[in-house]
Parts: sequence; structure tokens; C-alpha cells
Amino acid sequence: MSDVSETCEERSVEAVSGLSAPVEIVVDTWGVPHIYAESADDVFFAQGFNAARDRLFQIDLWRRRGLGRLAEAFGPDHLERDRAARLFLYRGDLDAEWASYGTSARATVTRFVEGVNAYLDWLERHPEELPPEFGMLDYRPARWSPEDVVRIRSHGTAYNLLQEVARARVTHVGGWESDLVRQSLRPHRQPHLADGLDLDLPDDVLRVYELATTPVVFTGDSRVPLSTELPADNPAKAAAAGATAAAARDLDGGSNNWVVAGSRTATGRPILASDPHRPFATPSLRYFAHLSAPGLDVIGAGEPAVPGVTLGHNGHVAFGYTIFPIDTVDLYVYDLDPDDPTRYRYGNGWESMRIERETAQVRDAHPCQLELAFTRHGPVIHVDSEHLRAYAVRTTWFEPGTAAYLGSLEYLRARDGEEFRAALRAWGGPGENHVFADTAGHVGWQAAGLVPRRTGWDGLLPVPGDGRYEWTGFHAPEELPGLADPPAGFVATANEYNLPPDYPADRQLSYEWSDPARQRRIVEVLERPEPHRLEDSMRLQTDWCSVGTREVLALVAGLPPNGDRRLAAALAMLRDWDGVEAPESAAAALYQVWFSRHLLPGFAEAVLPPGVPPLLPTFDQAAVRSALSDPATVWSGEGDGEAERRRDDLLLGTLRAAVADLEELLGPDPRGWSWGALHRNHQPHPLGFLDPKLDVGPFPAGGSATTLNAAPYLPGDFVQTIGASARVVVDVGEWDNSVFVNTPGQSGDPRSPHYRDLAELWRAGELAPLLYSRAAVERSAKARIRLLPG
Repeated sequence: MSDVSETCEERSVEAVSGLSAPVEIVVDTWGVPHIYAESADDVFFAQGFNAARDRLFQIDLWRRRGLGRLAEAFGPDHLERDRAARLFLYRGDLDAEWASYGTSARATVTRFVEGVNAYLDWLERHPEELPPEFGMLDYRPARWSPEDVVRIRSHGTAYNLLQEVARARVTHVGGWESDLVRQSLRPHRQPHLADGLDLDLPDDVLRVYELATTPVVFTGDSRVPLSTELPADNPAKAAAAGATAAAARDLDGGSNNWVVAGSRTATGRPILASDPHRPFATPSLRYFAHLSAPGLDVIGAGEPAVPGVTLGHNGHVAFGYTIFPIDTVDLYVYDLDPDDPTRYRYGNGWESMRIERETAQVRDAHPCQLELAFTRHGPVIHVDSEHLRAYAVRTTWFEPGTAAYLGSLEYLRARDGEEFRAALRAWGGPGENHVFADTAGHVGWQAAGLVPRRTGWDGLLPVPGDGRYEWTGFHAPEELPGLADPPAGFVATANEYNLPPDYPADRQLSYEWSDPARQRRIVEVLERPEPHRLEDSMRLQTDWCSVGTREVLALVAGLPPNGDRRLAAALAMLRDWDGVEAPESAAAALYQVWFSRHLLPGFAEAVLPPGVPPLLPTFDQAAVRSALSDPATVWSGEGDGEAERRRDDLLLGTLRAAVADLEELLGPDPRGWSWGALHRNHQPHPLGFLDPKLDVGPFPAGGSATTLNAAPYLPGDFVQTIGASARVVVDVGEWDNSVFVNTPGQSGDPRSPHYRDLAELWRAGELAPLLYSRAAVERSAKARIRLLPG
């Protein structure tokens, strides 16, 4: 073949059963596989084959966790987690499920799964290629069925069960107004409290849900490779305080995206940028691939266990997404029949739970029977035998069409922005803000997701399951907000409250939104008069400037140190600082220690009833900033200037305490302080406890929850919780100019050169080419895999 890189490693693979024609996979310098096939059927087959080639351990564990089949590989210690996962599998009509994603979804998923299984067949003939993790844990990968992809729901994001429980705990102790410090509501409202509902929830009410939805925790030694323990800050382990911490992480798990029309760019072409935020791990949650066949030529990122691409472009339309936090989950509380606790009150009588029994295969033990209980609303996650109450979850996961990200199959062939928006009618979940730009110059935004209708209640607190609080259908896709070719010439989303001012209030899509600081920073930059360039979007994705931090700095600008030299030095450091939270910044270290460990809890102690602050390990920073800027809203009824005096005393007292804290953490000399010395990014491999070389990092990290380079953390250890492991910036129409990064690398195989080769690039805030044309791909080819029909 002409124009092939001289360093390209030729690698032929013998015949693969299931292909109808040869397929070529060209892996470029940065580990992106470009898959060229003669039909769409074969390209999705090869995508599955390649996903297993690069990410087999990751996707095998994903499948086992999601289906509740850990015990068959790892033993009886995992039966509790297996039972929890099985409760949240899709159990509805599979024909309706397949049809909800479009006419070709079933065939596409089937071909993808056949490709995964074909790689497992290939491994049988080449056992030396089995990834090392299987040897470390002494088990083998399992074969897939198409239903595995659509039945597993619990790896996706769903809102707002954690928020409901956290709000119930705070409301029970201090009233609903107290909870506005944890999470403000937009638009503002008093949450609906059902008559007679007891908000004193059991400490472990969420344990089963957390076991079903959190990644498997690896710990111990090689004889006990896995654990069903939850992280120490998990609500099922740390009860009430942990529940609110998990709820805060729930809302922090957002993203950024924007699209700029050609009228505002230097080239006259639109630019699209997207960087979804999720927990860091090795390998990354995302995987980039290029699928090229007649009628299909799409490149970008998806999840390795799902066919297709969810953000990227197809040569006609570029697309990206952020979380649109629609409320898709409710906690139902039931009174149980004292004579038969498998019956719950519904209407004027008792209704029996549906009990299903499933057999779990168990390694080195006899099979075990798992009992699963369901009400008419969903799985029972907790039974309080003492008080004769049961708790069950209703979620859109149990509705057809809500397998995470599978709705993207409908827009892979969209030829313009309107076709892209129309294809989003098939998008069931998770709720997303989709942005798009096409080669004709059209740009826009469309929210998508399956949203329940709640008539007469709002979903902000648990409700009785006695029939008074039912969903009354779902909002039609066209009822969700969107925008095409905005007058401003750009649109940006970052999980903020973005419902239009005239949006009908009765639709009640959500009341819980992320801090608007990230979106305000995007707008601040994109509104600048100079033409926007691709490099500007690249820099903006890694921006450490916080508009929220600047708001707080303005409050201390004129405060007197009152003769305290250490306090005077701290005030001077903050006054001279621009709010850029770079890793090397001493002021950022001072500010974050002050704000997260002293000012926020100090504010809570000052304004909330006793007993509430311990329930609030994290806070709605935007709500606290607003209260500090207008202290009369929380210290009302005081004399002239008294609210400001109390606010200023709080600022100075907590800053003084922060200086002492930081001196303990980093030493007494401010010249030795830096934010990155405290704030770390870690990208752990699941088996890093067995072989630390598998982990990536830790790295010094900048930023915080309010910067575009999002880096939220819990104040106990400052370890970054979530962020953008993957980033994309697309030059619409000049596709080879597009760029990406995916830390630590594309491959999940520790033996691969692409296991961690992008980590330093990501750490430096840089991106690599996302090549699209065949000529550009060939010039950067590093390996070639030929799949031949069996």
C-alpha cells in the first residue's frame, strides 16, 4: 500500500470466523484504531474485536459486575454485590428495547458482540496474548451475548436518588431550608413533603444501590483478590455524612462543551469542544476509534463495551455532550403487612412483592440461590424489619431505550444538524446536553433523555409507595429544550441551570444543577471580540481560572488584618492573586485549604441549626458564595451593618485558622507552598494493589470544582475525584486539524506501548491529532492488523 509510514509494524491475523470480507485496522501513533471494512456489519464486528484486543480485562469485568456474575470468577464473597447488580438489570420486553434504538440497533450490537467473541476464539489459539490481569486473578474472560449490552444499566449515570436521600437526612434534622446550603434549587421551591412520611431513613438504605452502581473495589492479596467493601466515604459505610458526600460527587460528575459558529472563528469554520468528566482510572472510561465503511465514516470516543461513537464527528456533523441532570430516579417507601412482610400497602389494600429466584454460579463452591424482590415500582433495596418498612427504587433504567449511550447509534449517519437533532429522539439516557456543528455552518444545542412526568409532586424527597405518587408518563423528546444557530454565535453548557426563561414550569425536568462557575468562564472567554481559534478552545479546556474564586477574593480585598502579621501576609497573598488555580500556585493552596476546610464548614456552623453541619461534608459553593456576597440573606434582622460584620468576622477567623492548617501541611514558609503539593491526580489500575507499576500517577493537579479544567476533591485528602480524562476539539470541515487526548492511553493492556503514552501529554494540557482522512492516517500508521474471513 502506498504512503505507509516506514515505522509501521505489519501484523497479520489469521482467519477470523464471522467476517464477510477482509478488514484492516490501522493503529496510529497515538493508539487510535482506524477500522476500514467493506460493510457496516463488518466494521461493527471489527470494532468489537478491537475493543477486546485493547480493553479485554476492563470490558470483561464491566460485564461481570453489571450482570451480577462476579462470584463465578472470584468466589462467594461477591454474592452480595452480584445480587445487588441483578436487581438493576433491565427486565422488560426485549423486542421493545431493541426497537427503541432504531431498526439497525439489534444487528449492530449483535455484530459487535460477535467480534468480541471472535477475539476470545483467537485467544484460544494464542493464549500467550491473554492480558496479564487474568493470570494475576487466575480466571478467564467470558463470552458475550447481545442482551448483555442492553440489559446492563447500572454503569450509567442516573439522577437524583443520592440527592433525595441526602435532602431527606438534612430536612429531618434541620428543615428543608437547611439543605439549600448543601444543594440550592433552581428554580427555587419548597420540596414537596408527602403527608405522614418519616424522613428518618435507615443509615444503610443505599447500601444495595451503591453495591449495584459502583465499580468493583480490588483489595487484599492474591488469595482474596476482590472485596465487596465500599469506599470509606460511601453512604452505606459512613451513613448520613457519607450520603451527602456521595451526593456531592454525583453533581460534580459533569462535563464541559461548547460550539462556536464560523462567524466568530478565525477560519470561518465552526469549532466544537467537548470534555466529559468522570472518575479517573487506568484504563480510561473512554476509548477512541474510527469506523469507516460504505455509508459510515465516524471517529471519536465512546465506551469500549458499547458499539459506535458518542462524541466526535462523522465527516458531516460534529457532536459532543455534557450531563443534563434530569431527575430519573425516585425512592419509594412502603408500609409492610405485619402478617406477611412480603406484602406492601398499595391503595386500600395490600399488594404482594414479586419474588424472583436466580442461581448464581460460585467459584470453588456450590451454586447459590439469590432472592430478588420487586414492587410495582422497582427493586427493593432495603427492608426495615423493626419498623415494617421497605424501600424500593423506580428509575427510567427499567424503561425501553435507556441503555447508556446506545442512542448514539441513531445519529452516526446524520448529514446535518437537523438530522442530528431528529436522531436524538432515540436517546433515552443518561440525560445529556448535546452540542453540534455541521459543515454548512449550523451550530446548536439539544437536551435529550427520558424524563418522567410527576403530577403534584417534584421528586425532591422520597415518597410513599401507596399509589399517591405515580409517574404519569414521560415527556416527549420535543418538550426538552434546544437551540439552533444562536444569535450570540456560540452555545456552551457545563451542567448549569440552562432552562430557557420561558420554559414551562410544570415540566419539572430537574431542580438540582451544578455550580454555574464553569459555564460562566466559558462565556467570559467566548464573548471576547477577537476571532476564536482552535488553539483557544484547546487552552480553554485546561483553564484553571475560577470565576467563583474571584467572587470570594473580592470579599476579602478590603478587610483589615487587625495587627495580625500572619493574617496580613495571607490577605496580601490573596489580594495579589488572579484566581488562577495552577499547581505551582501558593495562593491557590491557601485559598483551597481556607475555602474547603474552614470557610465552608464555618459558614455552616454559623447559619444552620445544630446537628445539620455534620451532615454536610460538602456544600453548594455557588449558594455559599451568594450568601457571603449578600449576608443579609442569612443574617437577617440584625442592626445596620451587623450582617456584614458577622460575615467579615467569619472570613477573617477562618482564614486565620487556614494559615495554621497550611503551615502544618506544607511548612511555615509560604515560599514552599503550592497547590499541586496537596492536590493530586491519581489514575489507579484495579490491580494496582498487587503491582503498583500498573497505576498511573499521582500527579500534581491544579484547578478545583469551579474551574474548566475540573478537579473537585474531598477536603480530607485533596485527591481529585473526577475530571476530563478525555478531551476533543473539532475543526468542522477540516477534520484532520481536530485534536484529542485520552489519559493515560488508549490501551488497557499493560504490555502495549499505548498503555500510558498519553499521560504526560494530558498532564501538560496538550492534545494529539485526531486524524480522519486515509492519507493522514497512513502517514501516522504504527501498526496494521488484517482480519481475514474464516
